[in-house]
Amino acid sequence: MSNREHYLILPFPAQGHMIPLLDLACMLEARGVSITILVTPKNLFLLSDLPSSIQVLVLPFPHHPSVPVGVENMKDAPPGIIKSFMQALGGLYDPIVQWFRSHPLPPCVVVSDMFLGWTHHLACHLGIPRVVFSPSGAFALSTMYALWKDMPKMERGSQNDFLLFERIPNSPKYPWSQISPLFRGFVEGDPASELVKDGFRANMASWGLVVNSFMDLERVYVDYLKKELGHNRVWAVGPLLPVYDDKSDPTHRGGPSAVSASKVLSWLDTCQDQKVVYVSFGSQAVLTNPQMEALALGLEQSGAKFVWAVNEPTQGDEEGQGEYGKIPPEFEGRVGGRGLVIKGWAPQVSILNHRAVSAFLTHCGWNSTLEGLAAGVQMLAWPMGADQFVNATLLVDELKVGITVCEGSQTVPDPTKIARAVADSVKEDREERVRALQLRTAALEAVKEGGSSFKDFNEFMREVQEKDL
Repeated sequence: MSNREHYLILPFPAQGHMIPLLDLACMLEARGVSITILVTPKNLFLLSDLPSSIQVLVLPFPHHPSVPVGVENMKDAPPGIIKSFMQALGGLYDPIVQWFRSHPLPPCVVVSDMFLGWTHHLACHLGIPRVVFSPSGAFALSTMYALWKDMPKMERGSQNDFLLFERIPNSPKYPWSQISPLFRGFVEGDPASELVKDGFRANMASWGLVVNSFMDLERVYVDYLKKELGHNRVWAVGPLLPVYDDKSDPTHRGGPSAVSASKVLSWLDTCQDQKVVYVSFGSQAVLTNPQMEALALGLEQSGAKFVWAVNEPTQGDEEGQGEYGKIPPEFEGRVGGRGLVIKGWAPQVSILNHRAVSAFLTHCGWNSTLEGLAAGVQMLAWPMGADQFVNATLLVDELKVGITVCEGSQTVPDPTKIARAVADSVKEDREERVRALQLRTAALEAVKEGGSSFKDFNEFMREVQEKDL
């Protein structure tokens, strides 16, 4: 096997970033590519279901004064340290160079997460191409690239003004509060901020870009990225879905479930078709207690059946506002057999694809967005941060597969509005449901042989093999 069939995969250690890139690695391995995945010791558990033929390079997490010892995944990180976390990971540069130079079959390409922009300089140093992997969609990535390329500023006191992205298709606009927190937190001259800016600009200079999306979903934004980057090496290969062998358990995608998949699916088996709402806010978001109370009241008042995945309670933020994420007392007893509460990680893909599930109340993280669309469920959108406001725009305003029920990480929803939206989402003949099912068909067609994502994946592999031949 030549080095042209050996890929070095570098995920960013956060579940929402790692899971789709690991799915991509499995797809490559299934096509005969030799794969090496780099992780730090405390992220090894996320690789437990990967094929045994995939090689794992384990390097110590680099020390950084602002990252607590033992924290190696963003799920465990305290609030406000993502820039320091990204900066710390840059300390892997020299160890990777040493590994590369000593390897008998060094990789022909680096495929790395968009939060690891420094790997562009690494790849240039090693003389191999770097391909950016975007766990966000093409629309959201377009807004990120525009921000870091143009560096727009908001005047003091103009926090409610809208930032207009004129060059991006459909000219989206967002209030400053909904712009990427990484960008809003930029401080000129600050080493961590400058590293983030350099990283995104390095992404734009990298040889290629793989996006977890598909053309029928985001064609106009994929085409926009090709134009902005000045080349056609932009491949939409999604939706990336798990590829497992007979010994693997797809319900453990992202980690062990807090409740066995069989228990959840058995409970759903007792429900009528399209009469259940699934509620989850991803792997990191923990609601404030007032939000928990309002959401619980809305679910209770809706009269609908539901499955609610609740992240483990945490102590409050740096201002000491007490505990977050507490389920209201006696709530589970009051909803009886009508609601199932899962405390911790849930087998989300299996739940969404069950015949009983009609709608998904979601924070609109991109993995959840794609998993919901691939399952054909309508969306009840509650974007909270990062790329989620852009994803909600796509779902609600452009694709029309859902409605917005709340916005913001600190906003307390109106229980009556939640109750009405949940109750309506399990009614028959919902237009959003019809459009969601159409997109499900498009998503499944995209990844089939001959589909757009299937073709882009093949083209991606071909161009890597042929580069500089």
